[in-house]
Amino acid sequence: MAVAFELYGRLYYLDPGEHRPAVGDAVLFPTSRGAEVATCVWAPSYVGEDIGGLSVCAGLATEADLERNERNRARRGRILMAGRRLARENKLPMKIVASDWDDHDEVATLYFGAPHRVDFRQLVRDLARTLECRIELRQVNARDEARVQGGIGPCGRDTCCSTFLKDFEPVTTRMAKDQDLPLNPLRISGACGRLMCCLKYEHPLYQDFKATAPEVGDQFETDDGLVTVVGHSVPRDAVYVRGADGQRKVCPKASACASRQAYESSRETLEVLPPEV
Repeated sequence: MAVAFELYGRLYYLDPGEHRPAVGDAVLFPTSRGAEVATCVWAPSYVGEDIGGLSVCAGLATEADLERNERNRARRGRILMAGRRLARENKLPMKIVASDWDDHDEVATLYFGAPHRVDFRQLVRDLARTLECRIELRQVNARDEARVQGGIGPCGRDTCCSTFLKDFEPVTTRMAKDQDLPLNPLRISGACGRLMCCLKYEHPLYQDFKATAPEVGDQFETDDGLVTVVGHSVPRDAVYVRGADGQRKVCPKASACASRQAYESSRETLEVLPPEV
């Protein structure tokens, strides 16, 4: 089964054990600081392979658990507002993006982003005096800042890092070049200001396509005569060709490869034939 702590938030997988919650039910997720309330988004189901290392669901949430969860949620909101206000009053070059509250140990944690190291000792003292609890501040990088905050990506959907993406894989401009994307930072950057993580998803498909497809400028024979490759359409698994009449057409990659091989073999045959006397 899979659960989430926030609406459209990151998924966490659990062993349901003896429990059979339905989608939308509140369940207890075991953590190092005790059981926390989460929402079931994927009902228990059987899988074809053995998956080990999963935590076991602690049961369905009771009314007392739901009330405690709401109190903690409200407390996190107050901690976040207090942190932002005091950071602004102390004129610190930092952006507090999220907060957390551990009611077991009474520890408030604030996550912030900053371009460099920040001396927040006075801020910690002010927060401890205001909130009357122990304070922890943790600096996060640009990608983790977007993950914690959440947001909408250029595709119009929730950002991958705040929903299903577990780890950040390296993304390079070479991936954008291989996919014939414009190297405009405004077009290929995500909400964090870094290269979009989704550039990694289809990159292997483009690599496999270009390894077997004819390159731009190659020529081969078709039923309509000799054509020249002028472009690729990887999602359609096809190539764009232009014939002697100047018209641009779409040709399946399989047909293009077969035609190109036949054309090249015929050219090789012509080259090895002895000249006529």
